[in-house]
Amino acid sequence: MYSLYFRTADWVARAMAYLGGGVLIVLTVLACVSIIGRILIPFGLQPIRGDYEWIEMGVGFAIFAFLPWCHLMRGHASVDLLQPVYPAVMNRVLDVLIDLAMLGAALVITWRLWLGMHDKMRYAETTFILQFPVWQAYAAGVAGCAAFIYVAVFCVLRSVRVLTGRTGGEAANV
Repeated sequence: MYSLYFRTADWVARAMAYLGGGVLIVLTVLACVSIIGRILIPFGLQPIRGDYEWIEMGVGFAIFAFLPWCHLMRGHASVDLLQPVYPAVMNRVLDVLIDLAMLGAALVITWRLWLGMHDKMRYAETTFILQFPVWQAYAAGVAGCAAFIYVAVFCVLRSVRVLTGRTGGEAANV
């Protein structure tokens, strides 16, 4: 069962990271084309309409898309100043506590994004230039946060397994 959950969490985290990376590539191309359009205004070209809005929404999604992979790989910033001093069991306890805190943060962030999304829907808020419904950008962020919650639950289980000594190959390697 753990192995299936590990593979699923790994797949979800990777898929979200690839999706976020793909969005960033598209946004980079969009920004370059728009900049070239601005430079060539004297020759009849123009920037892409609403480029700032697309970049704003896309980067927001990409950030939330990268969170699951970052957490799965323990890539968040940490202060390891006292880690060598603590006994191994204390470090494992700290890993469980940190993973629980990250799960709590993921839940709160998702909850607040969800409420924000419903607020934007209720007032039919749109972007200034494109008149794009803002709630859809929030929904993309909520999708990234849902993946973050899934991976955060896995990370808590992984840390607890390591703490209790019930590790399989997957828990020891990740």
